[in-house]
Amino acid sequence: MIEKTSFISFIKNILHYSIRTKRYRIGVLIGFAVTAIITSLMLLKLSPLETLEEKLLDYRFKVRGTIKPPDTVLIAAIDEKSIEKLGRWPWSRDKIAELVSKLIEAGAELIVFDVIFSEREKNDILLSTAIKNSGNVILPVVFDFERQVKMPENELLHEMAFSSITNPEMFNKYNPIMSKGVLIPVPELLKEAMTIGHINMFPDSDGTLRWESLIIGYKDYLYPSITLQAAAFYLGIPHEKVVIKATEGIQLGKRFIPTDRWGRTLIHYYGSNQTFKHISISDIMEDNIKPEDLLGKIVLIGATAVGIYDLRVTPFSPAMPGVEKHANVISSILENRFIRCASQSTNLIVLLLSGCILSIILPRFKAAGASAVTGIFFLLVLLSGYYLFAKNGLWINITYPSLNILFIFISVTAYNYAVEERHARRIRAMFSSYVTEKIVNELIKNPDMAKLGGERREVTVLFSDVRGFTSFSEKHSPEEVVSILNEYLGEMTEIIFKWEGTLDKFIGDAILAFWGAPMKQENHAELAVKCALNMVKRLEELQQKWQSEGKPLLDCGIGINTGEVLVGNIGAEGKKMDYTVIGDHVNLGSRVEGLTRKYNAHILITEFTMNKIKDLITTGKLWRTEITGLEKVAVKGKEQPVAIYEVRGLEQGAESRVKEVEEEKVVVLKEK
Repeated sequence: MIEKTSFISFIKNILHYSIRTKRYRIGVLIGFAVTAIITSLMLLKLSPLETLEEKLLDYRFKVRGTIKPPDTVLIAAIDEKSIEKLGRWPWSRDKIAELVSKLIEAGAELIVFDVIFSEREKNDILLSTAIKNSGNVILPVVFDFERQVKMPENELLHEMAFSSITNPEMFNKYNPIMSKGVLIPVPELLKEAMTIGHINMFPDSDGTLRWESLIIGYKDYLYPSITLQAAAFYLGIPHEKVVIKATEGIQLGKRFIPTDRWGRTLIHYYGSNQTFKHISISDIMEDNIKPEDLLGKIVLIGATAVGIYDLRVTPFSPAMPGVEKHANVISSILENRFIRCASQSTNLIVLLLSGCILSIILPRFKAAGASAVTGIFFLLVLLSGYYLFAKNGLWINITYPSLNILFIFISVTAYNYAVEERHARRIRAMFSSYVTEKIVNELIKNPDMAKLGGERREVTVLFSDVRGFTSFSEKHSPEEVVSILNEYLGEMTEIIFKWEGTLDKFIGDAILAFWGAPMKQENHAELAVKCALNMVKRLEELQQKWQSEGKPLLDCGIGINTGEVLVGNIGAEGKKMDYTVIGDHVNLGSRVEGLTRKYNAHILITEFTMNKIKDLITTGKLWRTEITGLEKVAVKGKEQPVAIYEVRGLEQGAESRVKEVEEEKVVVLKEK
C-alpha cells in the first residue's frame, strides 16, 4: 500500500510539474491541434503529400543503393549493337526463331519475351515450331483500357486465368484493375507457348513506375503478370497452386506476395540500369558467349536500345528499359524480397505517437532546446523510416509525421515568440519609467529577473524629499510650483538613471529609488551613495540657476539605508501594479531621510550602508568623500538604535575620510 501511494504521489508530482504554467498548457494544446490537422490530411490522402511520400520512398532506394541481384535472371538485350549487326527492329520471325533455338541449345531454363507478336508474318511457322520445340517460352499479352478490342476467343487465354481465389467477395468492394480489351500474340504462336502473362505497366501520377500489377481483370477472368508467371514456372509451382487472397496478396507455394486492394505489389528495385547482366542478342546469335552464361537461367528478351523507346522512370533511373523492370520483379519473388506497405493504422499510430510526445516535451524548452528536440525527433522519424525500409522491407509513411514535427515546432515557437513579445512589451512598459534603457533591455532578455509577486533581496534604498515644500507651495502659484518641481524631479531622475538606479515612485515632492533590483548589483550601496552626492551637487547648480532667474530656491534631504526587503510587482493584478520595495529597511530609510532636517545634513546613511562602503574609502575607490558618524538613533517604531552618518562631497584633490560614531551617544526619537 505504501509503495502504491508513493507511486501515485510520484505520478501526481509529474502531472503537476507538466501543467504548472499556462504557457506550457497552451503549447501542448497547440501541438495536439496541429497533430489533429495533419491526421485529418493523412486520412484524406492529400495528393501533394502523397506524391511527396512517394518521392521519399524513391530517395530511400537511392540511399540504400544497389544490392546484388540473383544470377539466375539475365537479359538478352535488343541493344544498339544487335540492331547494328542484325538490322533494323523489328526483326523477322525467322531471326527470332533462331534466337529461341540458340537459347535452348545453351540450356536456358525459361525464355520470357517482352515483345508482343500480335501481327501475322510469313515466318510465323518457323517461330511457332521453335517455341514448340523449346517447351519453355512465355509470351506476353497487353490489356487495353481505352477501347474495346475485338478478338477471337482463345481457350489458352482463359486457361491461363487464375483458378484459385479466396475471399472473392472482397473484390466486390475493391474491384481489381479491369480492362476493356486485350492484345494477344497470333494464334499459331499462342497455342505453342508454355503460358502467357500481361506486360502492362502503370506509372504513378508523377510518371515513376513503383507498382507491379500482378492481377488484371478481363471479362469474367483475372490474369497474372508475365513476371508472376515466370517466377511460378521457374519455382515449379503449377498454375492451379497460385492462389489469390483477395485484397491481401498472392500465395505462391511457401511464398506470400503482399499486394494492395487492387492486386498491385511494390516493385523491389535492386538498382539502376545494368544492375542485371545484359547479353547482346548479337553475341548469342554469333555464339560469342560462354556455355555457362545461359545454362539454367531465366532469359528475358526485351529492348534496351534508346531508339525503341521502351524506357521507364524508376526510383533509380529516369530511363530504365521495361524488360529490366521485369527482371527486378521476378528476382524479388525468387528471393522472397518484398516491400510491404505499413497499414493505415500503423501510419496513424506513428503520426499520433510522435506528435503527442513532441507536443508534451517541446513546450518545456526555450528556442535553442526546442530546435534541438525537434531535430532529434525529425531525424528519428527519417532514420526509422529508412531502417525499416532497408532492413525489413517496410514502407512506413514519414511525410506526415515529419511535417507534423515541423509544424508543431513552428506553431509552438510562433506562440512562444508572441508571448515573449507581449511579455517584453509589458516589461518595457512596466520598467521604462523606473530604470535605464540598459536595464530594461536586460530584463527583456531575462524576464525572470522581474519575478512577479516579489522576492527577498538585499537592496539599498534612497529617499529624497524637498525641504519646506508645504510652505513653498503656499507662497507660490500652482504653475510656478509645478514648473520648478518638474525641473527638479527631472534632473534628479536623470541622475538616478545615470547611476543605474530603479526609480520606484514620486510621492509628491519626494523620491524613492533603490539599487540591487530588478538586476542584481553587487555594488548597490556604492552606486546609491555616489548618486546622492551627484544629486546634491546638481541641486547646488540648479540653485545658482534659479537664483540668477529670480526663482525661489529648493533644497532637499537624502536618506540611504541598506538591507533585505521584499521587491517585486505588488498591487491588484490586471488593474494597478507597481514594482516596489517593502520592508523594515525601507521604513528605516524613510526615517533617516526625515533626520536630515534635525542634523541639517543633505545626505544621511545608516550603519548598514556604511558597512558596505567602508572598504571603498580605505582603498580610495570612493574618492573625495567625507563620512562623519553622528549618533546612534532609535527611530520611531524601532527599539534597536542604528548609527547614522553624514556624507559630504569634498573639493577636488582632497582625500576621503571617515569618522566613526561615538558608542555612548544614543538618541531616542519619538517623532518621524
